[in-house]
Amino acid sequence: MDSPTATVVSVPLMTAERFAELIGLQPGVVQAQLDRGYWPTVRVGKRCLINLEAVRLAARQRGAEFTL
Repeated sequence: MDSPTATVVSVPLMTAERFAELIGLQPGVVQAQLDRGYWPTVRVGKRCLINLEAVRLAARQRGAEFTL
């Protein structure tokens, strides 16, 4: 992304390609992470989508661990 402002994503599921673009990683890196089970996924038909809501919940829980 070329914009210096943060992007707010409000969808529960996303393709690996779009997710890679938004977080600034190469699609092959995200695919390798998916293959290793690093990201939560949901199968919709033949597509495997990243479950962003599960990512948000996990990030919130982890963030609460470090609150002073």
